[in-house]
Amino acid sequence: MTDDHPHINGGQAAASPAKRLKVAHHKPQPRPSRIFTPFRTLGLVSPTFVPFTSIPLGKTTFQITTSVGQCLHTYDLRRGLNLLFITRPQTPATITATVAWKDRVLAAWGGEGAIQEPGVWVFQRGRKCAELEVPDRLNEPIRELVVFGSWIVGRCLSRIEVWKSASYEHYTTITPSASSGFTGSTLSGGFCNVPTFLNKILAGKGDGSVDIWNVSTGKLVYTMLSPDLSSGAVTAIQPTPVVSLVAIARTDGSITIHNIQTDRAILKLNAQSGRNTNITSISFRTDGHGAGEDGQESGIMATTGTGGSDVTIWDLSNGGKVVGVLHGAHNLPSSVHGGVSGGISRVEFLPGQDVMVTSGLDNALKSWIFDANTLSAVPRILHSRSGHAAPVTRLSFLPTSSDDADATGKWLLSAGRDRSLWGWSIRKDGQSGELSQGAVRKKAKKLGLVGTGLGIDSSICLDDLKAPEITCFACSLNRDGGMGAAPGAGGIWTNVASKKGTSDASESGMAGWESIVTSHRGDKYARTWFWGRKRAGRWAFETTDGTEVTSVAISACGTFALVGSAGGSITMFNLQSGILRQRFPAPLNPTQAKKLKLQPSDDRLPSATTPRFEPGHGRHRKAVTGLLVDPLNKTIVSCGMDGKIKFWDFHSGLLQDEIDWSPMTAITGVQYYKPSDLVAFSCDDLSIRVIDLETKKLVRELWGCLGQINDFCFSNEGRWIIAASMDSVIRVWDLPTAHLINAFRVESPCTALAFSETGEYLATAHADSVGINLWNNRTLFTHVPTRKIGDDEIIQAILPTSSGESGQSLLYTAFDETDRDIAEEEDVLIEHAPPDVNTLSSDLLTLSLVPKARWQTLLHLPTIKARNKPTEPPKAPEKAPFFLPSITNGTPEAKALTNGTSHSSKEVDSATRVSRPSISSSTKSEFTALLGTFATQQQDRDPEPLLNHLSTLAPSAADSVIRTLANFDEMTAFVQALTVRLGQKRDYELVQTWMSVFLRCHGGVIVGEDDEHEGGIEALRQALRDWRQEQGRESKRLDELVGYCSGVAGWLRSTR
Repeated sequence: MTDDHPHINGGQAAASPAKRLKVAHHKPQPRPSRIFTPFRTLGLVSPTFVPFTSIPLGKTTFQITTSVGQCLHTYDLRRGLNLLFITRPQTPATITATVAWKDRVLAAWGGEGAIQEPGVWVFQRGRKCAELEVPDRLNEPIRELVVFGSWIVGRCLSRIEVWKSASYEHYTTITPSASSGFTGSTLSGGFCNVPTFLNKILAGKGDGSVDIWNVSTGKLVYTMLSPDLSSGAVTAIQPTPVVSLVAIARTDGSITIHNIQTDRAILKLNAQSGRNTNITSISFRTDGHGAGEDGQESGIMATTGTGGSDVTIWDLSNGGKVVGVLHGAHNLPSSVHGGVSGGISRVEFLPGQDVMVTSGLDNALKSWIFDANTLSAVPRILHSRSGHAAPVTRLSFLPTSSDDADATGKWLLSAGRDRSLWGWSIRKDGQSGELSQGAVRKKAKKLGLVGTGLGIDSSICLDDLKAPEITCFACSLNRDGGMGAAPGAGGIWTNVASKKGTSDASESGMAGWESIVTSHRGDKYARTWFWGRKRAGRWAFETTDGTEVTSVAISACGTFALVGSAGGSITMFNLQSGILRQRFPAPLNPTQAKKLKLQPSDDRLPSATTPRFEPGHGRHRKAVTGLLVDPLNKTIVSCGMDGKIKFWDFHSGLLQDEIDWSPMTAITGVQYYKPSDLVAFSCDDLSIRVIDLETKKLVRELWGCLGQINDFCFSNEGRWIIAASMDSVIRVWDLPTAHLINAFRVESPCTALAFSETGEYLATAHADSVGINLWNNRTLFTHVPTRKIGDDEIIQAILPTSSGESGQSLLYTAFDETDRDIAEEEDVLIEHAPPDVNTLSSDLLTLSLVPKARWQTLLHLPTIKARNKPTEPPKAPEKAPFFLPSITNGTPEAKALTNGTSHSSKEVDSATRVSRPSISSSTKSEFTALLGTFATQQQDRDPEPLLNHLSTLAPSAADSVIRTLANFDEMTAFVQALTVRLGQKRDYELVQTWMSVFLRCHGGVIVGEDDEHEGGIEALRQALRDWRQEQGRESKRLDELVGYCSGVAGWLRSTR
């Protein structure tokens, strides 16, 4: 026995702890952006140190739960790791431990800081159902949770907390004592219970010893000392399938199979020969196979740790030996492999199955299966669910294809520092996946990185065999063959220039070809990809000067790929055949070179009849940072670090024009908005400049970024430019006014962003996260003020989450309660509001602010009613439903019930018919009153109150009040009101709609004859003549304005 004495706080008779008062810290609260509201986060599977937890679901499948920060994801193994639940609500702090128990999952959170309080929540089918009682003065995070018998036990850094599993009440706190001279954490790791040992828990300590505690009495039962003082702290403890035996791992890499009844070491193993020596997870195979000479014995053990990427398979049947190493199961940790997250957090054999599950810090969850018909001790991959293992650096929504408009805005492409290219489905997470880079694992086997080979100490990681990190990509789906695209008979990423013979493009010409081109860091090859087949393509395009590829582009037709290099060269390749088609500038043939050499120097000066740029000249002097092709394949635009924008002829390769901004600035990026031919350039002086592609003139300069511009894009309508900079602020500019209309600060710098072509989503990626955040565009559903803002109005935004709890769906965005706060803010800042439409020039024709759907519905209301009319009236049932009549004093009252039902239904029907006109009459009386007020005005007649009220009515209500105009006086007054508003040049489309409805409803009365009301008809006809005269005058003026604007635009676009 040991001399350590535990300190017991509480017990069965202990009073419940007092609730602690939370300290209020006045910190600026995050607020939603005006334009963008958080939706949810994509791409998170297992990015944290918290290991997964699993539980059998009947006899057919297992549910596996992982932590993604402040919520949990539950996957179904039988369905290929299909996502089942995402827990809501989010925990107040980051989750530190999880455990699955029965049909529930317990999650411990918080306790990392001095202010942050810990807690334990219980979730059932993704919903919070209970909360454990937290003891007083608990300021440590709970690192492990174990549930057995009637107890829930949690391990902290220096104490053990015990709860009752039936009532979730806190039972006791156990505080182990540290050994003399030991200064580290008392409880270092390793925490489990042993089957058949009642109320006993094993806790590993920092000095290498293991304590056995009775959680019911709170007493220390026994302490198993470390066999060697230099072994280090306990890192993992796992009970074996054999009763009373446990496996204990320590920091020196040693593993001991220990008998806790006799306190004797049965077997000692040393894992120092492998790449991973720090064992943090141990699991035993329980299906009775895998060990022995014939593989039909039990005794297989798997070990791994967060410090490596391998899983070691041990055979314990004959003294313990390594029979296989699963190399590269997950990525190496960030400290080893260039900042990419890695390491294995847990390995576990599923009970009674030949399946092993691993989770890694590389944001991956994988299942592996041992084949019974092979002698290999290393399993093969069964299922995989993963995401980016490093922060995302490039984002783009998939462009619209010519025949797949339904997928517009529903797929997202992303590239990260982990050398991968992913396609994300916004609709269904299960459809997301990484684009294959070929047989990477097969290559690793040839190098000895994957397989049964032992003793390999290679510094090469599995991901080192992938293509380098993607720096930019371009996509066009117009010639993508989908799943039927021909991958070609050769290998992937073939360099056509070094390939002998000619390329046969007949097969790809029928089925389509690659649709994605990527550039890679430090690589002189641009690579192609099949989007439909989700795999690497056939070609690798080499730069002509042998320098690194810095920019790529694809023509709108999807046939040609452009490659720009760090040396300034630009090359065009054919995606179907992989052949080089053009260089920019085009090289001179011998005849042209000789002619240019013989030409006198004075004749080389440009004139009105000679071209401005000589053939073969105009190459960029520095790296090409952006490329684009116009939709008609006539002009290619390039920009570079030399501060120049060059316009090339697509077919001849000759330089046509140039804009020089050097040495004022260098250009770092380009974005193209095709519908309006606007091209935006990001510059290293922290500005964004916009030029018109037709006129080649600078039209806008946007300033305001306080750090390097990481990425920017146009909105789907081309009205906004959204930019992210290193100062962690995302800004939105309005192009027509060049005003900054929205800006919000995020927790970490945004490294990439993209705007969907449907206008629904903004996608952002951040420097400290492997997920992709989606934001909803609120302007699609509600009015959002877009006034100019200052730098002092930048807000701290609420980020999206994986559970979507802090965000809003597209539906709820329209009914956001923050609209009220924004409206109040607009009232306070009313002095900054734009002028009212009434104060605009009288020469301008203005439209209304009424939604387009409302007045269009009013215009086509008869068609809509006819379409929605039922084909036949509803029929009464042939027989009444079966029922049991009530009995009063032994006499049935079916007849009374029938009579009462008939009477009440008549009353209800009567009440309905009475109440319906009351609503219509209320609406009509207000309209009639306003119409009468307008009719009585003699001078300065103002139709504003009348028409404002009419514009607020629903389409059916507006049709009703126009249709029920009672007499000729009201009709005349209504036509006069529309004539006055037409003369004011306001609400043009509404006035036309109302007049169309009026003529449709009362046209018969206008053209008819009525001797009794001859005076009223004549007054109405005169009012219509006045309307026609005003309408003709305004239509003529409008035609002249449109013709003038069209002529000016045509003159500006002409080449003369």
